[in-house]
Amino acid sequence: MIGTAARVGVFTESVIREMTRLAAEHGGVNLAQGFPDFPAPAELLEAAARALREGYNQYAITWGAPNFRRALAEKARWFNGIAVDPERNITVTCGATEAMMATLLATVNPGEEVIVFEPFYENYGPDAKLSGAVPRFVPIRLEPGFPFDPDQVRAAVTPKTRAIVVNTPHNPTGKVFSRPELEFIAGLCHQHDLLAITDEVYEHIIYDGLAHTTLAALPGMLERTVIVNSLSKSYSVTGWRVGWTIAPAAIADGIRKVHDFLTVGAAAPLQEAGVTALGFPRRYYTDLAAMYQRKRDTLLGILQEAGFACLAPSGAYYIICDITPLGYDDDYEFTMHLIREVGVAPVPGSSFFHDPASGRHYVRFAFPKREETFDEVRSRLRRLRPRSRAASAPALQPAPRPSVSRPAASGPAAAGRRGRSRR
Repeated sequence: MIGTAARVGVFTESVIREMTRLAAEHGGVNLAQGFPDFPAPAELLEAAARALREGYNQYAITWGAPNFRRALAEKARWFNGIAVDPERNITVTCGATEAMMATLLATVNPGEEVIVFEPFYENYGPDAKLSGAVPRFVPIRLEPGFPFDPDQVRAAVTPKTRAIVVNTPHNPTGKVFSRPELEFIAGLCHQHDLLAITDEVYEHIIYDGLAHTTLAALPGMLERTVIVNSLSKSYSVTGWRVGWTIAPAAIADGIRKVHDFLTVGAAAPLQEAGVTALGFPRRYYTDLAAMYQRKRDTLLGILQEAGFACLAPSGAYYIICDITPLGYDDDYEFTMHLIREVGVAPVPGSSFFHDPASGRHYVRFAFPKREETFDEVRSRLRRLRPRSRAASAPALQPAPRPSVSRPAASGPAAAGRRGRSRR
């Protein structure tokens, strides 16, 4: 019997997408998948319609329409503080997902190692596995500020280490890496000749007076950093799938080769519309962050009122919560109860860890939602009741899992068990 290749056996379908499907099946409010339930800016939608009417319906240049790349370079100049050549440094991709995959395929040889902070956005494990890389995980502590231990990062570096992945603002925790933390990482990159791959899709969604810093803007880092980004989060168009990389010319050349044969090119009319988005006044971004801070505070209040122990994010649009105050010891068991009996869908925390046991006390909620959605969530969560510890599942006895289950193996060798997802 003809079967599938071995590479697809080391991960499964996205747990996030599975939660979206289950929410739809049970009529639940979807706070699992990170997409807005409100419209994108009207000017951007009109720009997309205009591009279609004006005939931008054939292939753009493979690595991106020239005017879109010029607009990206200009935004990198004023916002990130870096000088970028749109002809040599920028590759437009089909979303940040392809950007990350193309970057790893272009820069990491099979058997080389990539450092990843954990918990991590679930694509990183499969991306590493598909590229032949070996992920080495460094924990972010689930406490206020989400610190990491620099000694653990140093210990993760070996002669095989090729790159370090930095996601700031961070999914799922909402951590915003501080400048001293980024300077420490930059120092390791210089010391060990490492590439930094930075996922910055939430760069404008930051709270409490904090600011985004890209590693590429630190001294000597522009020539050893690949920035991954997209239109999805900053402009509320997660379905457009228009992303990009900013990379040193030699690396950009490799990314372009991979991108050419992965997808050929991103949607031409949406690149044209993206020029409009990138030209929004700077007030747009301050208003965006203020809007999401209000949404963060609203959902935090709802979740705390319901009995969750929550860690307030400093960026991105997710809240990670401890479920043990509610009497549960298993994230999947709790998530299934919340979807089926309460009608609210989070993401089980274990999907963000290479060893599921590390995340079994946590769930993640997304808050890019309308006020009416929050009102419904508040109403439904009033049905949630803590249960006694005597009723809790034994700590070592896992609850029944959804139909898309993970392989039995755990630890670094099973890091790629999570499939491609929408964030």
